[in-house]
Amino acid sequence: MKKILLILAIGFISIVNVKGQAIKQLNFGGAGTGIYAGLEIPLGAAFAIVPQVSTDYNFTVFILSAKGNYYFDELFGLPDEWDVYGGANVGWRISNNGGFHWGAQIGGRWFWNEKWGLNAEFGGGSGVTGGLGVTMKL
Repeated sequence: MKKILLILAIGFISIVNVKGQAIKQLNFGGAGTGIYAGLEIPLGAAFAIVPQVSTDYNFTVFILSAKGNYYFDELFGLPDEWDVYGGANVGWRISNNGGFHWGAQIGGRWFWNEKWGLNAEFGGGSGVTGGLGVTMKL
């Protein structure tokens, strides 16, 4: 388990260092199952990866995960202040029933100005169960 966690941590750090200039958004918040924070790293106009750390409210379960999201903004003709996406996730739970998990999510964002917005996400797997939060453009 320690080797897998080390590989995931090195992978996240490598992604952030290689694509550091392309990091677009920081998402953080919580609802229902706990709190989360993740970096949105665009890989194109409609696709992004999101390394994320989350926990439950009791801090007894920690999750390291990576999400891949596809944005439907152009397809739906949405204005710039809106994002709608869906994707898949993989991750590692650190708890008594820990281990590798995977799942899917859908979500959206609304930006009230050039830097800040609200986000909502729903899904399951890898501890990525969704929530409500804030997005900050970097």
